[in-house]
Amino acid sequence: MAEAITVVHHKRKALLGYFSVEQVFDDVCSALPGDIRVHIRVNRYPSWGVWRRLIDTILAARQQGSVNHVTGDVHYLTYFLDAKRTVLTILDCVTLERLRGLRRWVFWLFWYWLPEKRCAAITVISESTKQQLLRYLSCDPDKITVIHCPVSSEFTASEKPFDDQCPRILQVGTTENKNIGRVAEALHGLPCRLAIIGPLSEVQKGVLARYAIDYENHVGLSREALVEQYRQADLVMFASLYEGFGLPIVEANAVGRAVITSRLYSMPEVGGDAACYVDPYDVAEIRSAVERLIQDVAYRQELVTSGYKNVERFRPAAIARQYALLYRTLARA
Repeated sequence: MAEAITVVHHKRKALLGYFSVEQVFDDVCSALPGDIRVHIRVNRYPSWGVWRRLIDTILAARQQGSVNHVTGDVHYLTYFLDAKRTVLTILDCVTLERLRGLRRWVFWLFWYWLPEKRCAAITVISESTKQQLLRYLSCDPDKITVIHCPVSSEFTASEKPFDDQCPRILQVGTTENKNIGRVAEALHGLPCRLAIIGPLSEVQKGVLARYAIDYENHVGLSREALVEQYRQADLVMFASLYEGFGLPIVEANAVGRAVITSRLYSMPEVGGDAACYVDPYDVAEIRSAVERLIQDVAYRQELVTSGYKNVERFRPAAIARQYALLYRTLARA
């Protein structure tokens, strides 16, 4: 039997409603082979301020394993870890692309450049993210490995008669990139009910009211309740402006719901031939996609069938094997 490898997963302190990274690596851990033993270390503080981050960086250095894995959104934890046995997961480059001037340079230096020097391997969740990252870092491309996100096992096929008179449309996420405003404008006048997951700002509520959208809002759902929202939905809306991966696409595939998503960044990579693609900046195109999925039964069923095939690429066991191979390589080195 292979010698056991102790891997420490260093995780951020998650805030209410922000748990996607944690769920991803919970699913990875559940499927890892027996020779990989994972210990979880969670930050004491949220990722705010210099001193809080410094304390967590020191605490991380005191709890190292055969392999250390900084699992995302807390890149500074790499600073004092043993670089030769550290893996860093980088989820996206969205904040870097949004910043300008001195703030952008400082963020690049401490969030990307220095962490890259302090790890032996980087994993990213899509090829799109890898190509973005290589525009900002002059490292060996072979140092960066693409390992997709797994879809949780609780997302299973669930048949439901499609309501073509007033379909229930599930919108997952409310951050700026989730494009709530254009989605609301696209749905104006269409008989449907929009189920929105995530906290809405007053501005977003105003936009929904302006376009007379019949909607409901859910915040702080349990995993079981989130899965139930997919099951109740007739179709899933994910016309995002930017995604490092786009897990709701695969979750919709797994449950058996047609999904509308963007032809930008990682989303075509994730959706394959199992999604209806739109320009997320084009309101008319989003509306046309919704109307087609309501009216074209054959097309809708084609997407559902393709979705069941697409989701097999993202099963936890397949993703965990890729992480296990990386951990073993670093442990041997």
